[in-house]
Amino acid sequence: MSKPRVAIFDFACCEGCQLQIVNLEEEILDLIHVVDVVEWREAMSEQSHDYDIAIVEGSITRHEDELRLEVIRSRCKILIALGACATIGGVNKMKNNFDLNDVKECVYGKDAKMPHLNTDMTKAVDEVVPVDAYIHGCPIDRKEFGTVIRALLLGKRPPVPDYPVCVECKAKENVCRYEYNEICLGPIIRAGCGARCPSSNFRCFGCRGYVDHPNVEAAKEVMDKYGLTVEDLKQKMILFGSKQGHTL
Repeated sequence: MSKPRVAIFDFACCEGCQLQIVNLEEEILDLIHVVDVVEWREAMSEQSHDYDIAIVEGSITRHEDELRLEVIRSRCKILIALGACATIGGVNKMKNNFDLNDVKECVYGKDAKMPHLNTDMTKAVDEVVPVDAYIHGCPIDRKEFGTVIRALLLGKRPPVPDYPVCVECKAKENVCRYEYNEICLGPIIRAGCGARCPSSNFRCFGCRGYVDHPNVEAAKEVMDKYGLTVEDLKQKMILFGSKQGHTL
């Protein structure tokens, strides 16, 4: 039986999540034994229009990128959104809070009106085409990447947590970041990272996106307990939560 053919693509991103794949080191050799990588700009010069699995990193910020993504989707059986930019729009989505002409002028100055700098509202991959699997985070977790790929190869649904980071944080017996006068997004953000940031003495800033049904009332109770407001929380949600749909 031939191995599944895999192609990796990038759109608007820093390509840090692809670097995490490279950082798999010895484990990447195990994955190469079971898949055939046919296109990956960051690691090889070969290209192919024939692939079974497409892994897409980056948000969609231009009309021509939407068209390119639709072509990728039409050629693959499985499409995986890789990292925060692809899964939720990432930091790039912050520009959706402003007039796009103002954004271009702020970034490019006198060159803002040049045609090759045209830009649209930032979209996550699933706002353009259907997505079959998600690997969350900024950057992704290497272990989670391997788990998702293996599950798909076995024809199984990849396990993606739908409970908040607070669950993992409490399991590690971390002191709540609110006790350090930090506004942590752990009560409403999807787990799966092992509470990496709180375990490293930093608040959760939301790179994995919201849980599907965030406990809004519990989040409000936390804010009340520490003398904070919902507006304080919303200000911290902007970095990775711009125009995502969930509101408090």
